Amino acid sequence: MTNKNFGFGTQIRKSPYFDSTVKWGATGFSVYNHMYIPRDFGDPEQNFWNLIETAILCDVAVERQVEITGPDAFKFIQQLTPRDLSKLSVGQCKYVLITNAEGGILNDPVLLRLGENHFWLSLGDSDILLWAKGVAVNSELDVKIIEPDVSPLQLQGPKSAEIMVKLFGESIKDIKYYWFKELDLDGIPLVVSRTGWSSEFGYELFLRDGSKGNELYEKIMEVGREFGLKPGHTSSIRRIEGAMLSYHADADIHTNPFELGLDRLVNLDGDINFIGKESLKKIKAEGVKRLQVGLEIKCEKLSGPNTTFWPLKANNKNIGKVTSAIYSPRLKKNIALAMVDIDFSKIGNEIEVTIDDKNFKCKVIEKPFFDPKKKITSKLLK
Repeated sequence: MTNKNFGFGTQIRKSPYFDSTVKWGATGFSVYNHMYIPRDFGDPEQNFWNLIETAILCDVAVERQVEITGPDAFKFIQQLTPRDLSKLSVGQCKYVLITNAEGGILNDPVLLRLGENHFWLSLGDSDILLWAKGVAVNSELDVKIIEPDVSPLQLQGPKSAEIMVKLFGESIKDIKYYWFKELDLDGIPLVVSRTGWSSEFGYELFLRDGSKGNELYEKIMEVGREFGLKPGHTSSIRRIEGAMLSYHADADIHTNPFELGLDRLVNLDGDINFIGKESLKKIKAEGVKRLQVGLEIKCEKLSGPNTTFWPLKANNKNIGKVTSAIYSPRLKKNIALAMVDIDFSKIGNEIEVTIDDKNFKCKVIEKPFFDPKKKITSKLLK
């Protein structure tokens, strides 16, 4: 199924769920990891309310997997990330950073351990497949690195547990936050995890056979009908409320983990070796010059997320930039993630933001803006 207004080409891939997303009302797409992702199912505020009140199904096949196998796969994975993986169990996921030699962030994927030496990196938007292959060439480690036929869907929201029980039975409740199971749904091979890019309770279903994409999407939508499930897209409102990073916006190759307050993902004291360790030691010793903060922007309701970086000023001096901004209809205020000079990062500081050549006051506030202890996503099921 195609739409003459979408302007698709062969150089960018469609997801296995493409036809179903168009059928269910996708009217706009963008490109992420060289693949089309549906970004518009109508009113983004309604999409937000659907997410937090019932459930939405999101095509996130753009979260491509880098699969690393072979006798040295664990040793190789540990070289890629500053997070200590020594306690990562088979069947467990961890949020990790991939850093370069300078300590810059190349990606912030979720890592899944499918076997002793079998891993997936579930990617944000950057070419880690090529990075991993390049690192492997001179590593002298015995590893195989491919992009497997794996395409995630996200089922997110408070009703997602009931929908999953209807699909898989009561045993699905046994999956803990940041763990997964390998399952089969009527002949459709899946890995199902308690993860998601929404800050809400939910699941990701990693389809292991792209030919069954539309079949899986339709099956979930049909079962979810009685629970109010809606087709949807990843919610900028909810992810900013939860202070979840968007790579290329809130972090990039020039951003280090300490600027983002992600010290917990960096192990400098142990004997693990990883790319960027010496640089990160130096950065920590010297201290960062800027820091990510939360902001409340005091202006009329923002009409949508920012599409450029908005400059921040104090005393007529440039001190940073707004990286992600949105109006939260739940909090009834404009909220933003920003990178600012360390001297202006204290909670309560007032600074100015320039939006479309107009200046507005904003205040540094605590982030995440909602559910800071992640009680929603990590709740236990009975």
